[in-house]
Amino acid sequence: MTERNDVVELLKAQHATIRELLDQVAATKGEERKHSFQQLVRLLAVHETAEEEVVHPFARRNIDGGELVVADRIKEEEGAKAALARLEDLDPDSPEFLDQFAALRQDVLAHADAEERYEFAHLRQVSDRKKLENLAVAVRAAESVAPTRPHPGTDTAAKNVAVGPVASLVDRTRDAIRKATGRGA
Repeated sequence: MTERNDVVELLKAQHATIRELLDQVAATKGEERKHSFQQLVRLLAVHETAEEEVVHPFARRNIDGGELVVADRIKEEEGAKAALARLEDLDPDSPEFLDQFAALRQDVLAHADAEERYEFAHLRQVSDRKKLENLAVAVRAAESVAPTRPHPGTDTAAKNVAVGPVASLVDRTRDAIRKATGRGA
C-alpha cells in the first residue's frame, strides 16, 4: 500500500484495498480464498481499531453532529466484527461461509461508503493539512499495535486501550504460529 500523508487519503486507500480483498475472497476458492480472507480479516481489524482510537474521537469532537455520525459507524463496525468472528470458524468453501460472507461484503462496502461520505468528507472541512497529516501518523501508530483479529465489544478508544494490548499480543503470536506452521497468516 502506498504511503499516504493525510488521514483521509490513507483511510480511502485502505478502503480500496479492502474492496479488492472482498472481491478476491468472492472470486477464489480453497487455499487462495482462505489466504485472501485472512488478509481481509487482518486489515479490517487493524483499520477499524485505528479508526476507533483516533478518527472517531476526533470526529465526535470536531464535526457538527459528530456523535451521531460516529455512533452509526461504530454500530456497523461492531456488526462486521461479529460477522468476521463467525466466519473465521467456518470452512471458506462452505455454502454457509459464502452466504454469510456475501452479507458481510455488502455491509462492509456500505460502511466504507458511509465513512467516506459522512465522516471523511467532514474531516477535510474541519481540519487543515497539518492536522490531517498528524491524524495519519496517529492512525499508523495505532495500527502498528492493533489486534489482528476482530474483537467485538471493543468499539471505543477506552475499550481498545483496555483490551487491545493483550488481544494484539495474542493475535500477533497466533499469526506468527500460523505462518511458521504453514497454516496461513
